[in-house]
Amino acid sequence: MSENMVHRLQPKHFSLIRSIAELGQLSLAAQALALTQPAASRMLGEIERYVGTAVFNRTPKGMEPTPVGLALARRAQNLLEEIHEAAREVDAIRRGMTGTVRVGAVTGAAVGYVVPAIQSLKDEAPGADVHVDVAPSLKLVHDLIAGHLDFVLGRVPASMDPRQFRVDNAFTEDVDIVVHQTHPLVNVDNVHLSHMTHFPWVMQAPGSPLRLAVESVFIEQGTPIPANIVNTTSLLVMIAMLASSNAIAPMSREVADLLCRQTRTAGLCTLKVDVEMTVMPYHLISFSSKRMTPIAIRLRELLLKEFELRNRNKG
Repeated sequence: MSENMVHRLQPKHFSLIRSIAELGQLSLAAQALALTQPAASRMLGEIERYVGTAVFNRTPKGMEPTPVGLALARRAQNLLEEIHEAAREVDAIRRGMTGTVRVGAVTGAAVGYVVPAIQSLKDEAPGADVHVDVAPSLKLVHDLIAGHLDFVLGRVPASMDPRQFRVDNAFTEDVDIVVHQTHPLVNVDNVHLSHMTHFPWVMQAPGSPLRLAVESVFIEQGTPIPANIVNTTSLLVMIAMLASSNAIAPMSREVADLLCRQTRTAGLCTLKVDVEMTVMPYHLISFSSKRMTPIAIRLRELLLKEFELRNRNKG
């Protein structure tokens, strides 16, 4: 194999080699690359002249790569992926899709909206430096004011004037009741609040939106609020207590879905409660006077796109 081959083979040649190796037919490879079969045949002949040996053997079953063909096909995969990544990186730089974006979110919003939006952003701009803070709304908004975050998904604290912010969309947050799969109430249909009162609970501190939503339902139903409560903002602490006891934890539906249906390692599940619990909506909060970077603007757009998609699916 001549060293000049390195300078003669082009990306289009490697694309054809990879396609033939994957599809086993010259006609199918040509179709996949939007080439006519004669053009693909001429290109293959060109490749074999450059290489100085056969790259594929023609058999009744199709085209099988020679040892040289196997080596080239293996290299083609890596080479074409590198070229693709280089093109994406250049395009990202050209469009300003580089740099750092910092977003804050309450837990349910982080799981339900921020994570999918970041995944979409990374498809467009893999080199983007993304930072996510998960905390109660009060801390998030303070960090936004201090300039530590580009925008947040949370609630404007009652002590602050909402006119200083740009507040977009109302994101609803439903509550599920999460327990370990060995909990005595797991197989009970239409669990009433009174069934849960005497179990230990683990939830956010008094005054937090999710805690208020749960307590208001107990009050509306005329059921005593649970007395045995551990207060924590740590999801890990909640999971640990659920896994090791008969504790009950209210969580946003997005978090409950992640823990109980998407990942089952902790052995958690939701109870079939006979009443709906809904937290006051949260919003996408930013400063209308602050100019965001292109990468922050794009992440914000993707969050709103995810929101619109969820709303259409609900409809």
